[in-house]
Amino acid sequence: MATDSNNNNGRLNLDAPRYDQSTYMGRARHFLGTTNPMNLLCTPTQLEEAKDVVVRYRKGENVNMSDDEIWAAKSVYDSAYHPDTGDKMMLIGRMSAQVPMNMSITGCMMTFYQSTPQVIFWQWMNQSFNALVNYTNRAGDSEISQSTLATSYVAATGGAMGTALGLNAAVKNFPPLVGRLVPFVAVCCANSINIPMMRRSELSDGVPLFTEKGERMGNSKTAAKEGITQVVISRMAMAAPGMVTIPLFMNVLDKRGILKRYPRCAAPVQIGLCGVILAFATPLCCAIFEQKASIPLSRVEPEIRAKAEALKERPELLFYNKGL
Repeated sequence: MATDSNNNNGRLNLDAPRYDQSTYMGRARHFLGTTNPMNLLCTPTQLEEAKDVVVRYRKGENVNMSDDEIWAAKSVYDSAYHPDTGDKMMLIGRMSAQVPMNMSITGCMMTFYQSTPQVIFWQWMNQSFNALVNYTNRAGDSEISQSTLATSYVAATGGAMGTALGLNAAVKNFPPLVGRLVPFVAVCCANSINIPMMRRSELSDGVPLFTEKGERMGNSKTAAKEGITQVVISRMAMAAPGMVTIPLFMNVLDKRGILKRYPRCAAPVQIGLCGVILAFATPLCCAIFEQKASIPLSRVEPEIRAKAEALKERPELLFYNKGL
């Protein structure tokens, strides 16, 4: 969905991102701001001030700030408040926490992947964090029940642990590099379980669909399936650069005997490399698909299509928040 950062009256359009979301570069620039870890340092007072600026400006009030200052406040606001509910998101569930949290967990998963207790602990840690992120960044304004949270968490954690332990046992006689790639396969497996299960209320009830002008047309299960699939793909792509390239690098160090001489360097090196890679991979992979995704009218449910076709201006596309 293309966006325009200015309304017809010359005021900024804060209902749309600053950069054109119909282009990959526009989305990447948007998520570079949204996933900026520095936003985690904002105090509750600063977050409330940013929210106040955004709310007042949307009402048409004069906030006596430059355009850049208004956009800076909007970036802080977007990093901490849910786009659909407007509620403040828990700190480590925000997208701005992705880099520091994932660099620590992923780095440790790739370092401590051989013994069963290590695999269980770090896969549990990873899935606990993923469950929290999936809940925090769910699409729409629907609540997730406690039973859904529990079953999704158990299924994803069990899937990740089972995959990691099973593959570790299967690749014992393979070259060390194969074993180093097991955590990535386990993460992909877990994402394909965790995200759909955590958001299965969207699959059963649908996500809200809107026209480009913001008129709500109803809830679509088809859009929910497409949005969740896109999120799964993005999460796998986000994990791939670090969890594939770092094992290759560590395998080279291992062959040269460096890790044997300096075994305590393994974890810091992998965590540090994860941080560098994720700082770029997180926003770039979030940008693969538009967050305000679109679906052709021909693919939505009949009742929604009929309602949209009855409008004075028949839309070709309807839009929804796919989540992150």
